[in-house]
Amino acid sequence: MSNQGLRCYLRGGAVAIFPGSDVDGRTIILGLESSCDDTAAAVVCFENGRPRILSSVVVGQDDLHLAFGGIVPEIAARAHVEKLDRVTEEALTRANLTLAQVDAIAVTAGPGLIGGVLSGVMLAKGLSAATGKPLIGVNHLAGHALTPALLEDGPEFPYLLLLVSGGHCQFLIVHGIDDFTRLGGTIDDAPGEAFDKTARLLGLPQPGGPSVEAEAARGDARRFAFPRPLIQSDDCNLSFSGLKTALLRARDALVAEQGGLHRADRADLCAGFQEAVADVLAVKSRRALEAYLRLDPGAPCLAVAGGVAANKVLRARLEGVAGDLGVRFIAPPLALCTDNAAMIAHAGGLRHLAGFRDDLTLSARPRWPLDRRQPALLGSGRKGAKA
Repeated sequence: MSNQGLRCYLRGGAVAIFPGSDVDGRTIILGLESSCDDTAAAVVCFENGRPRILSSVVVGQDDLHLAFGGIVPEIAARAHVEKLDRVTEEALTRANLTLAQVDAIAVTAGPGLIGGVLSGVMLAKGLSAATGKPLIGVNHLAGHALTPALLEDGPEFPYLLLLVSGGHCQFLIVHGIDDFTRLGGTIDDAPGEAFDKTARLLGLPQPGGPSVEAEAARGDARRFAFPRPLIQSDDCNLSFSGLKTALLRARDALVAEQGGLHRADRADLCAGFQEAVADVLAVKSRRALEAYLRLDPGAPCLAVAGGVAANKVLRARLEGVAGDLGVRFIAPPLALCTDNAAMIAHAGGLRHLAGFRDDLTLSARPRWPLDRRQPALLGSGRKGAKA
């Protein structure tokens, strides 16, 4: 089915599906998510086109990876295999439903750590084959990108989205459920990666985002003059690798000068790093908004999604930029920013209502760019474009 055939729009707070889709009554979607280190299942109900979360279960793996300073793909994949059936059963129980009452099964089919993605896809295939329920593969990034439309007061298409997560950061114009225009993104480390690496450099626990944010709250953001990479360029691309290197050098200089790091040093380093990231994202968001507004959208909106969107400092800066330009700002609640299956059930439900179906040939994909019309920002390999 073409992108045009899959497109749907939000009008007056309701989802308007193209003719031919069945939106009468209730449509129940079971969603599965296992792209990284969170094993998740959720049930979303569509009533007259409007989504409602009936249950959402997320089981993390932080304790399994703690000793390694980051996510170990093999350990993550094995944990998904052990937990997916249990979280699926729990999600159905909390929704007070049985599998027989589900209308379709949506699953993250990529991008992500291939072992984890494959675990979810294989379970979804098994459930589909056993029950005859339709199978719908969902792009994990599309799940994040469509999360604002899951909210009660969600935006109208097209809206501008800053997708800022552990491994991805992109400015996207979201025209519809399968229609995205990328305005720019990271050419090296995504902000989530930079936060994780910063935490590792400073001896803070993983995941790095919450650890750095908590430490930064105690620090002085003005102490260190960290760079703002690419802030002068007139595009919407971002780079955080050099910022991470600058923090490493500042840390090493302190260690050489005083024989170690004091608690105040670590807090100031975190505060300076976070402020630099916020400055870059604010400037680039303004440029992306200016490009988006040239489309003359009827109800302009800047939305933010992805795990790093939980950072309160970043949210405040982005909200300020949107306010300056007279644009509505939407930031989903924390539970919908980090990886979850409700967003997968929602995105899969929209595709199901639009008539899209997969079959048992559905493949797990480590890479899966949303905007397939543009060249990849990070290059391509045998497995396809990275972003």
